[in-house]
Amino acid sequence: MPPRLPVEDTYLELLADTLESLDLPARGQFLQRFLRAISHVELRESECVQVWDEMLARRRVLTDQAGRPIALKAVLLDVLTSSGFLHVPIIIEYEDLKKLELNAVTDPLTGLYNRRLFGESFEKELNRARRYTQPLSLVILDLHRFKEVNDRHGHPRGDEVLRATAATLKKALRTSDSAFRIGGDEFALLLPQTDSQQALALSRRVEAVFAEMLRPLQLEVAVSMDHGIAIFPQDAEQADQLIRIADERLYRQKHDNHKRTVNGASRIEPAPSAETVPAASADVPGPLSPPIPIETKRAPEKPENNREARPPVNSVAASAEVIPAPRMFAVQRKAERVSMAGTNAYAVLGEQGAQRARVVDLGFGGVAIELDSQEVVPENLFAVLHVPILPPVRVNLKPVWKQQTAQGGVRIGCSFVS
Repeated sequence: MPPRLPVEDTYLELLADTLESLDLPARGQFLQRFLRAISHVELRESECVQVWDEMLARRRVLTDQAGRPIALKAVLLDVLTSSGFLHVPIIIEYEDLKKLELNAVTDPLTGLYNRRLFGESFEKELNRARRYTQPLSLVILDLHRFKEVNDRHGHPRGDEVLRATAATLKKALRTSDSAFRIGGDEFALLLPQTDSQQALALSRRVEAVFAEMLRPLQLEVAVSMDHGIAIFPQDAEQADQLIRIADERLYRQKHDNHKRTVNGASRIEPAPSAETVPAASADVPGPLSPPIPIETKRAPEKPENNREARPPVNSVAASAEVIPAPRMFAVQRKAERVSMAGTNAYAVLGEQGAQRARVVDLGFGGVAIELDSQEVVPENLFAVLHVPILPPVRVNLKPVWKQQTAQGGVRIGCSFVS
């Protein structure tokens, strides 16, 4: 997964896409106000258009050289400074620089190292293991039934499970080991000077500690871990080969667990759309044996004859069957929707500005607003949007969907009307 852009830079991405559709005079007027607001420079409209075009071109060059997206604000500062428009640029403090470096390699939700640092650390540990002829173990973990937690309890509760996973790894690992979050519910461990038996023992200890860490959450879903292990140099000598072997063993373990469940083993996995098990044992995992996955790479389904002979499912499984499928959009978004959570973004509605609403999120084609009461909204709506780092924007909106909130208000999704 590519690194996620910060919120302010996502605004600038939306701005760059929007400016492409404006004619030259309108673009110059907007950019003159915009550059004055964020950098306090006074330029003519023609100079603003020239600076903006040069910034976009410079960003493409720097992105190709660095191999990763470069922040638009950083490129804008570079262009303004090299053009002589900024005579006294502000230099970042050393502590802020160290914080930026840490944020670049850390997953913000769990505090673990991210996938980018995993690739760099793996190569360094492999080189060290080769130099001193020592074993190196790679363990890939993923969470079993994590998607069900999000579906049944909501994403905030799913975030608690991910943080509990991170706390488990920090508690169970040695100081010489490293833990990384490499995907949504996938984690990787690098264990220097560790052979296969030691890696297996540590993986089982992680699974046991994880089960204890989840008890305070009192989840209705029995979340647990699967693991796959690859050893240098016993299994392979290259990083990509070791990752592939660990992945294969991870999903082979999932398949074996599924077969044990089919044959009536102690670990029972309730799958809402496939089979039914007694409700009393549905959420009781075995102490160490790994679970069946419910994610993109799923274990094989049960035979059809078992499906035909099954009795009626319990109430929990029945409720899972009627969850509506996620909404699908025929046209892919040109730019990501930007959440306004934690900001003071708002919209003033109507020509007279008598009504005010919170801005929930902002996208390339529209905006979502929220009102505190159930008020009638006209089919065509004029609004002035006030969002961070942008000057007030006057827009025409067309409501396309409404949803009542738990607080008695209403959330309205609107598309921009030119």
